[in-house]
Amino acid sequence: MMRKFLVILDDSRECLNAMRFAAMRAAKTGGGVAILSIIAPEEFSHWIGVGEVMREEARERIEVHFEVFAKWMRDRQGVDPTLIIREGEAVPEILAQIREDPDIGVLVLGAGSDKSGPGPLVSQLTKSAGSLPIPVTIVPGDLSKERLEAIT
Repeated sequence: MMRKFLVILDDSRECLNAMRFAAMRAAKTGGGVAILSIIAPEEFSHWIGVGEVMREEARERIEVHFEVFAKWMRDRQGVDPTLIIREGEAVPEILAQIREDPDIGVLVLGAGSDKSGPGPLVSQLTKSAGSLPIPVTIVPGDLSKERLEAIT
């Protein structure tokens, strides 16, 4: 069984360091990386037909975004990540993914470094961290590449 690091792909800046950390740890431990992107239900309008187009566009945007990270992981870390796209509210979907995939060993989250706090995912998931089935690693958003390499 290969242990996988689950990392969340979103539009946040801190997501970048979480990706780097997950890839570096996976490379060093012979693990894998699963990249989860969640499409929020409010991204679709309720007009019949338009919602489907928007869903497709959201998926395409995610796949393009994913390819950028995946190429870096393959080229630089020798890790070939998998992409999972789910639809729904972020936290329940993350928890469902963890429950459904027994190979996921660690959830990696990026924490924002600005005054508004670490970000909604970190805030919500650390509240329930005590009852999560796996450990959570929180990667500071403004950690340098050098520092990341040193600690992974």
